[in-house]
Amino acid sequence: MTVLLWILGILAAPAVLFALWLAWVFLKEFFSPSPDDDAEAAEAAEAAKAAKAAERLGLLPAERQDTEHAAPLPADWAAALTAVRAGDWRPAAELLSGIGRDWERRSAAAYLLAERAAEEDEWLLAWETARPDDPDAAVVRARSMVILAWKLRGARTGEHTTREQAEGFHRTLRGAREEIARAAALNPDDPTPYIAEIWVALGLGYPNAEMEKLWAQITTRAPHHYEAHFSALQYWCAKWRGSERLAFDFAERAAAEAPAGSLLTALPLIAHFEHDDSEDTAADNTPRMLARVEAALADAAAADPAHPRLPELRHLLAFYLHLQDRDEAALEQFKLVDGHVNALPWRYRGDGMARHFCQVRNTVAHRVTATG
Repeated sequence: MTVLLWILGILAAPAVLFALWLAWVFLKEFFSPSPDDDAEAAEAAEAAKAAKAAERLGLLPAERQDTEHAAPLPADWAAALTAVRAGDWRPAAELLSGIGRDWERRSAAAYLLAERAAEEDEWLLAWETARPDDPDAAVVRARSMVILAWKLRGARTGEHTTREQAEGFHRTLRGAREEIARAAALNPDDPTPYIAEIWVALGLGYPNAEMEKLWAQITTRAPHHYEAHFSALQYWCAKWRGSERLAFDFAERAAAEAPAGSLLTALPLIAHFEHDDSEDTAADNTPRMLARVEAALADAAAADPAHPRLPELRHLLAFYLHLQDRDEAALEQFKLVDGHVNALPWRYRGDGMARHFCQVRNTVAHRVTATG
């Protein structure tokens, strides 16, 4: 019996060893990280290094980025917005009155006030009651109705917009045309009401010829107005009422005709951004794109440092300098705008705009400090 057991043990040993080997292979595969896990871990480690590099430079993390603005607001603008939240319209009236005929600042300030009015307008109603024919109150009302219309529509593409959203959108835009006409009549030199109407043209689908007539109303009053050009470029893009060719024709012509410091060199960069669906950076590094970035750098250097739209150009420059591997120049622009991210190209990421901004900025910071 003992001999038999001994023989059986010898015969079973290979099977036992094979079973143990299989178990070892299984456990190794089960507990070993997959190639995807390895790649994710490497990416996370690299992102952590990049975030540390940005932190050492004093740059802010994503949770501390302002997602409402592209740059800090002037103190009197911030005070006016705080006052209207509390129901007091007088600082807003003083702000627009003080800006006067500086059309760039007027349109920018009126837009910020109109955003508040689109959310809650009791303070604007009080302003209109106290000063029934005040052109400043009228332009805020006109802009607020356009903003409200786009809020009713929502940010999703047309096929995901409900019939109720579309009906409210179009109805409010049609009503906004009356308020725009009234604001224009109360201040005939002001281009701001007509700039608001560009977004009516875009939403209601003005024919190109009608848009050209509207554009003439603007350019006779402010031929190189940044917000007007930015808004009109959206109309001419392929995703709305134009095409890629029409968008680039508009952008290149405006940039070529504008004086230094107007910031209109941003337009070809925006047209490129709106129509570029490539998967790599080859399209961002053509001789033409390199020249566009150089022109925009010169434009930014020539601009009034207090120009309300200068930070928007700096955001674009930071992005495209990064794509062109010009990291030191990109980092310079990132430092100038850090803390505020509501600008192209980050804005299109919605709730992820701060995260996307910091991801690109951190990469730039890491590259610069690693080679410096």
